[in-house]
Amino acid sequence: MENVVASAEFWKGKHVFITGHTGFKGAWLCLWLQKMGAIVTGYALDAPTAPNLFSAANVENDMDSIFGDVRHLKNLATALVKSNPDIVIHMAAQSLVQHSYQHPVDTFSTNVMGTVNLLQAVRQSENVRAVVIVTSDKCYANNEWIWGYRENEQLGGNDPYSSSKACTEIITNAYVQSFFSDNDSSHTIACATARAGNVIGGGDWSENRLLPDIFRSIEQKTTLEIRHPEAVRPWQHVMEPLNGYLLLAENLYQHGKLYTGAWNFGPHANDEKSVAWVISKANSLLNNQVDVLLNNKHFMPESSILKLDCTKATSLLQWSPKWDIEMAISKTLDWMEKYRQNENMNAFTHCQIEDYLSSTGCLTHA
Repeated sequence: MENVVASAEFWKGKHVFITGHTGFKGAWLCLWLQKMGAIVTGYALDAPTAPNLFSAANVENDMDSIFGDVRHLKNLATALVKSNPDIVIHMAAQSLVQHSYQHPVDTFSTNVMGTVNLLQAVRQSENVRAVVIVTSDKCYANNEWIWGYRENEQLGGNDPYSSSKACTEIITNAYVQSFFSDNDSSHTIACATARAGNVIGGGDWSENRLLPDIFRSIEQKTTLEIRHPEAVRPWQHVMEPLNGYLLLAENLYQHGKLYTGAWNFGPHANDEKSVAWVISKANSLLNNQVDVLLNNKHFMPESSILKLDCTKATSLLQWSPKWDIEMAISKTLDWMEKYRQNENMNAFTHCQIEDYLSSTGCLTHA
C-alpha cells in the first residue's frame, strides 16, 4: 500500500497547540506544520539538550513559542485557551528509560500529571475538535514476544518510564469516557493516543540513544558503550510516526469519534533490527569503525525485544512507513554531517521533509 501523507490543504490555516515543541520530535513536527501553513503555538520547557534541533533549525522563527511546564495546570490552561486551537498534539514528556530509574518522581509527575493537566486544559477551550496524546510502544506489558503488539494488548511496564506511559493511556481513556463520550452532547472533542517505536533522525542529541551516542563517540574519539547489542527495536525515521500523528489528527477532526482509541505507528517487520545491526550499518555508511564496549553493569534492565503491529493504522488511516531502516539511518547521518559543516539547518531540515514527501530533492549520504 502506498504511503498517504498529511494534507497541506487540510492543515493550512489550522490553529495547532503542541506541547513539547522544543524536543526532538516536537521540533520536527513544528517545522512540518509551518511548511504546510498551520498556525502553530508551542508550550514546553527549554530544549532538553545542548545542542538541540529547536535551536539549530531556528524552529521558533515561524511560530508562537511559550516556555512553561505541563505540570503547572493554570499556566498551561491559560496558554492553550489563549491560542484557541483547533487541534492539540501532546508530546511533552520525560522520554528516557534510564533517566526514569534515576528520577522516577519527575518521570511520573511529567508524564502522568502533565497529561491530566493537558486534558483538563482542553476541557476549558471552546474550539478544540481533535486531540492526539503521544505515548510510547513501551506502554505494553512486554512478554518478549517475537510478534508485534496490537492496540488491544495488555498495558504494563516494569520501569518508571514504561509504566508512566501505560498510565497515560489509562488516563486518556478515562477522560474520553468521562468527559468526551458519545453520551455528552456538550462537546465535539475527539481524542486518541499514538504509540510509536524508536525514532531516529537529524538533531537528536539525547543521552542513552544509539545514533546520538555513535555521533558523540566519533566526534570525541571515545569508545561507544552499549547495554544490549542483541536487543531488537522498531527503528524508524522521525517523519514516519509524525505522519501518523498528523493523519490521525486529520481524521479525528473530520470524522470525530470514529477514530478515537489507541494507534500504533511502527516500521515494517523487516526493519525491526538489533542494536548491533544498526551500529554495523552506521559504520558502513560513515566508512568508520566505532570502538564498541559492552557495558550493562551500570544500567537498569530493559526489554530485549519489542515489536508493533500497525495493521490498524495501515487499514484505517492508509498510513504505512515510506523509508526503510537503511534510508532512515542514511538521512540521519546526512543531517548530522550538514550540521558539522555549519549549513543552514532550517533549510536542510525542510529539504528532508520535502524529500520524504516527494522522494526527490535532497542529497543522500555519500
